[in-house]
Amino acid sequence: MYNSENGKSSLEGGRATLLSSAWWLVVTMQEKTQMADHSDLQVSALNEAVPGSVKSVFKAWEQRLNSSEGHLESNDGDPELLVFIPFTSDVKIKSISVVGGADGTSPCKMRAFINRDGIDFSDAQSMQPIQEWDLAENLQGMLEYQTRYSRFQGVASLTLHFPENFGAETTQIRYIGLKGEATQLKRDVVATIVYEITPNPSDHK
Repeated sequence: MYNSENGKSSLEGGRATLLSSAWWLVVTMQEKTQMADHSDLQVSALNEAVPGSVKSVFKAWEQRLNSSEGHLESNDGDPELLVFIPFTSDVKIKSISVVGGADGTSPCKMRAFINRDGIDFSDAQSMQPIQEWDLAENLQGMLEYQTRYSRFQGVASLTLHFPENFGAETTQIRYIGLKGEATQLKRDVVATIVYEITPNPSDHK
C-alpha cells in the first residue's frame, strides 16, 4: 500500500497487485485496435545500449514476454535508464507494469515524473518525483504497480526513471504497460493512445 510519508509503496503493504482483465494504454501512431509498427513509436530513452530499442518494450499485454523484436538495455557498467513517453491526449494513469530481465538485470526502483519534457539524468536525480516504487523481479509480468491516481490526472507526458537494478552490470526492460484512460482532447504530437482489452489473444492473430 502506498506510504504517504515517504512517497513509496511497500511489498508487505500490497505495493504490487496481480494483473486482471483491464483496459491498457498502448502508444501507437494511429487510432486502431492493433499495435502500429514499433518504429512508429515516439518514445525515447537515455543510456540505451541500442538506439531506439526502447520502442520494443511497448507492445500488447499478451506479448509482454515475447522479446523477439528486442528489449531495452542500458550501456554496460551503467544500469541507469530514463524513458520518456509522450501522449496526444491527456491521460489518467492508474497503474504501471514493468517486466525486467533475469540474473539481476531487472530494475529495482522506478521514479515517475509527469509533464516534464527534456529531463536528463541530472534533473531526475535532483528532482522530487511525483511517485516512486520499489520493484520486484516481475519476470512473468503478473504484477502491476498502483499510482496515486489523484496525482496522475491530465498527463501529457510520462518520464520513468530506473536508477538501479538488482546488482547486474546492465539493466534490462522487456515490457512497459500503462493502465488508464484518455480524454478526447488531442494535441498535435505523433503518439496516440489506443485501448486494448487484455487478455484477448484473438485480437492479435
